[in-house]
Amino acid sequence: MKRFALIGAAGYIAPRHMKAIKDTGNTLVCAFDPYDGVGIMDSHFPDADFFTEFERFDRHIDKLRRQGNPIDIISICSPNYLHDAHIRFALKSGCDVICEKPLVLNPWNVDAIVDIEKETGKNAYTILQLRLHPNIKALKERIDKSPAGKIYDIDLKYITSRGKWYHHSWKGDIDKSGGIATNIGVHFFDMLTWIFGDIVENKVHRHDDDTAAGFLHLEKARINWFLSIDYHQIPEEVRFAGKRTYRTLSMEGEEIEFSDGFTELHTDSYREILAGRGFPVAVSKKAIEIVHGIRPE
Repeated sequence: MKRFALIGAAGYIAPRHMKAIKDTGNTLVCAFDPYDGVGIMDSHFPDADFFTEFERFDRHIDKLRRQGNPIDIISICSPNYLHDAHIRFALKSGCDVICEKPLVLNPWNVDAIVDIEKETGKNAYTILQLRLHPNIKALKERIDKSPAGKIYDIDLKYITSRGKWYHHSWKGDIDKSGGIATNIGVHFFDMLTWIFGDIVENKVHRHDDDTAAGFLHLEKARINWFLSIDYHQIPEEVRFAGKRTYRTLSMEGEEIEFSDGFTELHTDSYREILAGRGFPVAVSKKAIEIVHGIRPE
């Protein structure tokens, strides 16, 4: 059984990590978040220690290590701009890392983390759950068997509506979230490069607080993409059905369905990591290069 710590326990995505830790038969020893609204922990690990001050959390991690009962893995669900610092802290504390996407905001941060992995002998992994989705895995196998030189035409549209709160939070601050493409799109760009290869061209047609759109040319695909948090961008028939999210990926007119199970893959991600099949830091770099290139200077 692995001993976990969690940074960012009050965040939206943290419950999926708590559930994954529990479902894989491991335990959460302690958690940190400057916000103390973490009652969700009672549903998973009511006995875990909790800290609202990072200095005390740091001291606790160090104390456990010195007592010979160290934390094995630190899971990171903090705001995007803090991932880099928290990954460094975890590795230097002698722990492996599972970090929510985006791993970091800038490509050069990836290289620095790889260096720290080598120095510490510990590893960082990121959640790239679309690579585990059965329909996406099937699509990759299909593209891998396609004729040499074949280039596919792809349309990707993802609209996940957010309220006014979004722009008052760290997510609405491009310096902290990386903007729309980074915050809600990085896992799509990872999936696309995993399937269709390296970046040839990356053009941005639109980038504002609510919406980003552009054209991405990969080795095996020409992709028109559109990302938004604006509810009014959702097709009318979808809104009338009471839905606030719209996701579609079409390849030369053929719809690729991957909506079902989209949010249920964190436990599978943890199982893969714990079995030694996690996605290492370096594989995140292509997608981070894309979203960094989309971000306005």
